[in-house]
Amino acid sequence: MVIYMNITELKGIGEKTADLLNRLSVYTVEDLVGFYPRDYDVYEKPVFINDYIQEPERNITAIDGVVVKSVEMYNTGRLRVISTYIKDCEGGTCKCVWFNMPFLRNTLKIGARYVFRGHASIKKNQMVLEQPQLYTLAQYGKLMGEMQPVYPLTKGLSNKVVAKAVRQALEKYKTGLEKEYIPSEIREKYHLAEHNFALVQIHFPKSMEEYMEARKRLAFEEFFLFVLAVRSLKEKNVCQKNEYVIPDDKRTGEFILKLPYKLTDAQLRTWCEVKEDMSSKHMMSRLIQGDVGSGKTIIAVLALMNAAFSGNQGAMMVPTEVLAKQQHEAMTNMFAQFGVELKVELLVGSMTAVQKREACKRIADGQADIIVGTHALIQEKVEYKKLALVITDEQHRFGVNQRRTISEKGHNPHILVMSATPIPRTLAIIVYGDLDISIIDEMPSDRLPIKNCVVDESYRAKAYRFMENQIKEGRQVYVICPMVEESENIEAENVIDYTESMKKSMPDSIRIEYLHGKMKPSEKNRIMELFSAGSIDILVSTTVVEVGVNVPNATVMMVENAERFGLAQLHQLRGRVGRGGYQSYCIFSTASKSKKIKERLEILNKSNDGFKIAEEDLKLRGPGDFFGVRQSGEFDFGIGDIFADARVLKAAAASADIIMSDAQWSDRQENAVLKSKVDEYTLRCLNKLNI
Repeated sequence: MVIYMNITELKGIGEKTADLLNRLSVYTVEDLVGFYPRDYDVYEKPVFINDYIQEPERNITAIDGVVVKSVEMYNTGRLRVISTYIKDCEGGTCKCVWFNMPFLRNTLKIGARYVFRGHASIKKNQMVLEQPQLYTLAQYGKLMGEMQPVYPLTKGLSNKVVAKAVRQALEKYKTGLEKEYIPSEIREKYHLAEHNFALVQIHFPKSMEEYMEARKRLAFEEFFLFVLAVRSLKEKNVCQKNEYVIPDDKRTGEFILKLPYKLTDAQLRTWCEVKEDMSSKHMMSRLIQGDVGSGKTIIAVLALMNAAFSGNQGAMMVPTEVLAKQQHEAMTNMFAQFGVELKVELLVGSMTAVQKREACKRIADGQADIIVGTHALIQEKVEYKKLALVITDEQHRFGVNQRRTISEKGHNPHILVMSATPIPRTLAIIVYGDLDISIIDEMPSDRLPIKNCVVDESYRAKAYRFMENQIKEGRQVYVICPMVEESENIEAENVIDYTESMKKSMPDSIRIEYLHGKMKPSEKNRIMELFSAGSIDILVSTTVVEVGVNVPNATVMMVENAERFGLAQLHQLRGRVGRGGYQSYCIFSTASKSKKIKERLEILNKSNDGFKIAEEDLKLRGPGDFFGVRQSGEFDFGIGDIFADARVLKAAAASADIIMSDAQWSDRQENAVLKSKVDEYTLRCLNKLNI
């Protein structure tokens, strides 16, 4: 039996440390045990310098070398820098650099031999080790093969403190060590480790083999509980009677004929599926999955029109205020142009109290037929007269609980969710288990394919000149910088520094601004609105622009350090350009010389098909990628990755289906612990997942 304990009950965890852990959603000792490492520091065999230069795969690297040059020391700003050169036994030379460590001058004597271990990079065709630690051969020999956990941190909290607290929780209190709940036949079939063994080994693995075994088990159980939870939701949806029978209206068909473009076969097929759902015996609960630019939004507009024409209301919830305003304006203008007499209301957080009150009144008394907004749509004060349809845009940005909240406002309205995240259909059926799926797998014929290229850092000056020429023609540009660490402070500094550097390289007439997640919502909205209005030429940003703004005038995107992102996210980012009638371009810049990384990026270079990219990414991924780039911004499982762990996900789904094929599974005594875990998972975790 698990007993929930406050983390302050652990030795050495006072109120200050507890507050820091709380920022990471760690409140109990059980939370701490489930706070998995984000990476591991693996002490691997030293490499030869020339081998690393040929194939620079690793970031943290060890070199067995001899000091061959006297130490140089100089100041730069507040930093005191010392450097020297080392050689390995094959004659390869590497530069070593330390910051604010002048005492090393006495250690780094010519001829001294150590294992130097630090952050490795290639600069001007030379290997450089930054801030390397020094070990004797004997010391390093004892450490080789060890895997030290590296946890997600916040400012003021050290990795050492977290690791010590986790070890104490596991060893002293045996917290999280509980009764096995996955049936033995499933464990045997898929060769799954025992739950308690996996919990200990995921934090402090004795070897890569034990780590892989533990990770497979924990990913499986996470997917297993998830699938059981969403399958249960699906069953409830299937049984949900249609409270709002919405027939197809001829005025919607007339509207389709007036559009300046012809709907693709995929759009027409999807529209038929949506119409059938809304007029059937059961409530609609459907996902429209389509690549960026495939035309999902017009299907949403048609559904909202049918809902309104039937005397009901429809609401569309989007991730950002800028996008909400754009959608509201586009819909209003379209209706005015084609003579559609429907009132579209906007509701966003930045509106004044008076504006909100007046908007809410029009919504409550039924004057508003269609409501477009952000999370403001689900606030307590918002009441709908007859809400029959709810649409959420960019599905993965809203949790299940948010969907449920807005559903309750309409007494079980139809639910339509849209996602541009390219997930192979086999996986989509699993992760969107509570929804029926429509896939728009065809692009409009007038859509110009984006031209792509993969380049190294030496191309940057040429890229800047290309951007200048595009801006002279009246176009706009995105530059995406990576979030190097999980800390948003570092993310913000990275973008700001890059912006300042870019301003020095560009003419003064070019307007450059930055955007990052640390900014206040009002400031983010201001910057996005300025960019949308054409008042900013180049927007330097983190992935915060992945969704939430539509700028048809933007024709160039440059992604710096593209190797730090997953392919699906890079494709999602690329979708910010090519939204107008102009030829658009995407430049993927990488500092890596790794053949494997370049092979992955070439997939993007050769294809603009998000589904094909997702499939190819799936083929390339393997156990070695578990320490690589996670697909941030998608499905935020604690340890599982739906791409890297695709086989485990499918196995977990198959096992969940077997369990649920027994209608009385939850009532059986032998499944009591499993039922309890599913209920707990649904309450505590499902709303946190970005699904």
